[in-house]
Amino acid sequence: MTLLQPSQPHLPATPVLTLGHSVLRQVAQPIMSTATAAKDRPLQQLIDQMLDTMRAANGVGIAAPQLGRALRVLVVASRPNLRYPHAPQMEPVVMLNPRLIAASDDLEMGWEGCLSVPGVRGRVPRHRVVEVEYCDRDGQPQRQVWEGFVARIFQHEADHLEGKVFLDRVQAETDLLSEAAYQAIEVADLP
Repeated sequence: MTLLQPSQPHLPATPVLTLGHSVLRQVAQPIMSTATAAKDRPLQQLIDQMLDTMRAANGVGIAAPQLGRALRVLVVASRPNLRYPHAPQMEPVVMLNPRLIAASDDLEMGWEGCLSVPGVRGRVPRHRVVEVEYCDRDGQPQRQVWEGFVARIFQHEADHLEGKVFLDRVQAETDLLSEAAYQAIEVADLP
């Protein structure tokens, strides 16, 4: 007979820092001991807060600086939701000390929003394919290749670790929209 473990209760969503907060412009510091990450209770609590906050805000990714922690931790978690109705479904991937090791030469323009820049969307060029090395939340080394929207999420969240937001990559004023205008376009494109 197998006893089921009660699921960990979800933590209340942590407020997301918005543009203007100094932590969002800092270069995040690496997790010093990824080998003991699984036993690092404060790190695991931060990861759980990130996941819960991202889900509650209909995000598809989040980085630790957005919750006020200048650490090299991010989550990529594409899924269809109110903010991204066309997003592909994937399990959340937690990354400690992620590092871009290769990127395609071809760039794609695409619309991005950000939990730290509410009410605004921007068209941003991103590499279509990326290859990434990182440690998972248990400290195990991983390597992954992503393309399209998921590659875009990774690049967006990795920018947060460098003190950047998507607005820093917008090339022209005409590449900015309000969230309401963007959603009107997205809803018009739904089947």
